[in-house]
Amino acid sequence: MARAQAALQGLPLQPRFVNADMCQAVFPACDEVVIMDVLHYVDHQAQQAVLQRVRDALQPSNGRLLVRVGDADSRRGFAISQRVDRVVTMARGHRVPPTFGRPLAAWIRLLEALDFAVRAVPMSEGTPFANVLLVADLGAGKP
Repeated sequence: MARAQAALQGLPLQPRFVNADMCQAVFPACDEVVIMDVLHYVDHQAQQAVLQRVRDALQPSNGRLLVRVGDADSRRGFAISQRVDRVVTMARGHRVPPTFGRPLAAWIRLLEALDFAVRAVPMSEGTPFANVLLVADLGAGKP
């Protein structure tokens, strides 16, 4: 968390970080949530529960979720991402947990079912990976 705070020093708005188990944390009311490269560590049911709680914490008229996921339909890129993830986890001395990826279309359906308008932004150009940033907005296009 100190690294994240240091990286954002000098910005006019200072974000508030929550450093906790995402499956148990109480998310404070907020305008924006960023989740990077962690949802695949919990099963699909837990992913949905985390995203529901994030949705509940976001401002209903203009809340935004930024979430980076791997696209399981990009078989080669997804497999490479998974291998690198496992090697880094082992190198840090941790056990390698199972992972629970989804195809990009399934991630989008999940977020749309939670009333998000979702836009996918590819993030893997020039790399062998299959990362996609999902920009999910509440209140987009709604009266």
